[in-house]
Amino acid sequence: MNLIDKLGKDIVNAMKEKNQLRLSVLRMVKGAIQLENINNKKELNNELFIDVVSKQIKQRNESLEEFKKAERTDLAEKTLAEIEILKEYLPEQLSKKEIEEILNLAFDKIKPTSSKDMGAIMKEVTPLLKGKADMKEISNLIKEKLTNL
Repeated sequence: MNLIDKLGKDIVNAMKEKNQLRLSVLRMVKGAIQLENINNKKELNNELFIDVVSKQIKQRNESLEEFKKAERTDLAEKTLAEIEILKEYLPEQLSKKEIEEILNLAFDKIKPTSSKDMGAIMKEVTPLLKGKADMKEISNLIKEKLTNL
């Protein structure tokens, strides 16, 4: 079953269970996927689905930081719950060790000499890690490795 079909079934289940938070999050994702499909004329597939869910999680993480700064624990808790719902639709996240192995392979292949090679390394690892790890964290790890050259 692809993720789009799973989303449809989960929306129906959330309606039956009267789970308003889950229903609203899933409907938001469905709307974002349809918008992405229409605006960019991209085919509805699992890759697009994962991209959209990743963006939704990123937006909520940014909101979460702002809510914490403003000491709005009620909104922060709601946002955390939304993030947990969204994470159910991402592939299993890679461990720190698996990420390190992929980064090491990319560094061995590209043999960077300075931080100017950041783009080449990101281009190499993005297809392998997208949706399976936080790309902001990946970017920070690469920067760290490049500064230690």
